[in-house]
Amino acid sequence: MTSTNQRTTAPSSAASERTNGQWAVDGGQPLNANEEFKAADNGLNVRQRIIDTYSKGGFASIPADDLNGRMRWWGLYTQRRQGIDGGRTGTVSAEELSDEYFMLRVRLDGGAVTTDQLRVLAGIGVDFARGTADISDRQNLQYHWIRIEDVPTIWQRLEDAGMQTTEACGDTPRVIMGSPVAGIAADEIIDPTPAITEIVDRFIGDPELANLPRKFKSAITGHPSLDVVHEINDISLVGVVHPELGPGYDLWVGGALSVAPRLAERLGAFVPPERAAEVWYGVVRLFRDYGYRRLRNRARLKFLLADWGAQKFREVLEREFLDGPLPDGPAPSAAAQPGDHIGVHRQKDGRLYVGFAPTVGRVGGPILNGLADAAEAAGSARVRFTPYQKVLVLDVEEEKLDGLLEAAQALGLTATPSPFRRSTIACTGIEYCKLAFVETKGLAAATISTLEQRLSDVTLDRPISLHINGCPNSCARIQVADIGLKGQVAKGPDGDRFSFQVHLGGGLADESRDEAELGRTLRGLKVAADELPDYVERVVRRFQDSKNQGETFSAWVHRIDEEALR
Repeated sequence: MTSTNQRTTAPSSAASERTNGQWAVDGGQPLNANEEFKAADNGLNVRQRIIDTYSKGGFASIPADDLNGRMRWWGLYTQRRQGIDGGRTGTVSAEELSDEYFMLRVRLDGGAVTTDQLRVLAGIGVDFARGTADISDRQNLQYHWIRIEDVPTIWQRLEDAGMQTTEACGDTPRVIMGSPVAGIAADEIIDPTPAITEIVDRFIGDPELANLPRKFKSAITGHPSLDVVHEINDISLVGVVHPELGPGYDLWVGGALSVAPRLAERLGAFVPPERAAEVWYGVVRLFRDYGYRRLRNRARLKFLLADWGAQKFREVLEREFLDGPLPDGPAPSAAAQPGDHIGVHRQKDGRLYVGFAPTVGRVGGPILNGLADAAEAAGSARVRFTPYQKVLVLDVEEEKLDGLLEAAQALGLTATPSPFRRSTIACTGIEYCKLAFVETKGLAAATISTLEQRLSDVTLDRPISLHINGCPNSCARIQVADIGLKGQVAKGPDGDRFSFQVHLGGGLADESRDEAELGRTLRGLKVAADELPDYVERVVRRFQDSKNQGETFSAWVHRIDEEALR
C-alpha cells in the first residue's frame, strides 16, 4: 500500500463532489481542512517541534494546525478556558474557548501498570498537573493543567518508565483496551497480553498508520465476562474456543457511539492467537484505505460497515489485507459475571485480585501514590485500570487483604461500593472539555452521595448503571447505560437552561443480557442538573414497585409505558 503522505492521485473536481474520499477508490486528494493538514505533515512529526521549539517559545509559538490538530497525535488537547459557560460552547472561536493549558492523555494499553509506574504517574500529576489525574473509560490516565513548557520532561519521565502518549488521541490507532484480568483470572479463555504487546510494539507510532479517516478504537479480551465493551469498538477480538482449533478470538468490527450510535457486528471469523496482530493490522489498513474521508461526521469505520455489510467487509479484508482467509468460528458465550471486576477474586495462582471503585474515575496524584504503597504492602507490584473507570490490584497475598482494603478505603477507594458508586461513570465535562455544555464529574459525585442516602432502603438485584455525559459525543457511553444522560443547553426567556436528555434501558452484553441494546430516548424530557437525584430516585422506585419477578431494569424500561419513565 502507498505511504500515507505519498498519495497523489486526484479525482476530477466533479467526481470529488460525488465521492466519499476513499483512498483506494478516489485517490488521495484532501477533501476538507482536516485531511489537508494531515496530508501536509504527518501528525507524528510534531513531537520534535514540541521539544525543540514550542516548549521553549511557549504557548504563543504554536501554530494553529499543530495546536488544534497534530498535537493530538501525542495525547495533547487544549483544555477549556475557565469561566466560559456551556451556553457559549460551539458559538465562540477555538482561540477564545481554549486555555493555554492542556489535557494530556497517557495511553496505557490493557490498562496495565506496575506500582513503580503508578508512582511515576502520580508524580507527574503532583508536579505538573495541579494534582489531577482521571481514569478514563478507555483505561487511559488523563491530566489537566499541563503547560507546553513541561511536556518534554513529562515525556521523558513516562518513557523512562516504559509508558507513552504516542497516538493517545488523533486520527490514529488509539489505546488497545484489554481485559484487566489478563493472564491471572482462573476462568480465562485466552490471555490477550501477547496480542496486545505485539500490536503495540509493531504498529503504534508507525507513520503508515498515523493518518486514518478518524480515530480507531480497539479492544481484546479473553475473559468470559466480556469486560472490554467489545460492541462499541472499531475492532474487538473476543475470546472463544473453536471446537477444532482451540482457544482464539471472535472478530467484531464497526462499533461506535457518539451522535450516530451503532453496535459492532460479528464477521463470523475465528482468529487463531498467532494471527491476532495480523488481523488487527489488516482491519486498520482496510479502514485507512477504504474509510470515508470527505465528511468528517461520516468518517468512522461504522459508516463503511453499514454500507458494505459484514459479508463484503470480511471478503475485502481476507482478499486484500490478510495472508489468507480466516476459518469460521463460534460466537462468545453470554457473560456469567460482571465485567467491572469489583470486589475480591481468586487468581489462578491462588493469590487474590481486588477491584476498587474510585468516584467516577477521579483519583489524583496523592491517591495514586497511596495506592502504590498499599499494593506493595499487600505483596503486589501490579495494578490495572478498567474500561469502567475502576482500578484493580493484582497478586494480593491473602493474609494481607484486610490491610489493603483498609488502606484503600482511607484513600476513597472501596471494594464494596454502593450500587451507584459502582455503576456510575462520567466524562470530563465542562470543567475542562471544550465540547461540553454541563458539569459532570462533580455532579456525578454529588448525585451518588445523595442516592446512597435516599435509596438506602432499596435493595437492587444488580446495580443500575448511571452514565453522565457533558455533550452529545457519548464519551461516557450514554446509549448503553441503564440511565444515560446527555448534556445540552436550551435558550429560554430567562436565559440559558442547562439540562440532560435522558436515554433509558441501554446496555452491553453482560450477565443480565445476551446482546447489547441501545437505550430508549425519552423525547421531550429534559432533566435539570439540580433535579437529577430526584429523577433517578423516582425512576428507581417505580422500577422496584412495578417490575416483574427477576426482571432487569432494562427489560422493565422497554416494557413499561413511557409516562412512568418521566
